[in-house]
Amino acid sequence: MKNILFITSSLNGRQGQSTMLGEVLLSNLTAGANVNVVKRDLASDNLPHLTQAEMGAWMTEESQRNEEQAMLAETSDKLIKELQDSDILVLSMPMYNFGVPSTFKAWVDRVARAGVTFRYTENGPVGLLENKKAIIVAVRGGIYAGTEHDSQTQYLKDFLAFIGIKDVSFTYAEGLNMPGS
Repeated sequence: MKNILFITSSLNGRQGQSTMLGEVLLSNLTAGANVNVVKRDLASDNLPHLTQAEMGAWMTEESQRNEEQAMLAETSDKLIKELQDSDILVLSMPMYNFGVPSTFKAWVDRVARAGVTFRYTENGPVGLLENKKAIIVAVRGGIYAGTEHDSQTQYLKDFLAFIGIKDVSFTYAEGLNMPGS
């Protein structure tokens, strides 16, 4: 059985164009297949910005964490477990102000953990989440793919490679807020 982690981050929730297109892709991926899907809606999760206290909790040996540190580390641990358990990561990604939603960045800050999803070596960082595929449904109001204003695509490729996910594909839906669309 394949495991899919489906992440949405549209401020418009289920009515967001990126969410709706991601759901279509997910439906196609799961049709007639024995698949387990975990859905994570980052817009409704209300992940706060990363703090030094939370990062410090991760760096404290689990057996040495106090109650507050255990609670702070629990969120990151859960998000990483979802990612580790997945075979396919599907990201429904709206573009906000030339980048990823801040809710997605809050997720990134919790799943990019040294010694867990990547490690440092003499030759630089090495991702630890191998043999996974990522499919990104990138939805934009304007047309940015392949232009100097598309900072989102390279950021996603770089982040995913950093944690070991190198099989990455993109589907773009662009120009959705332009006249005539």
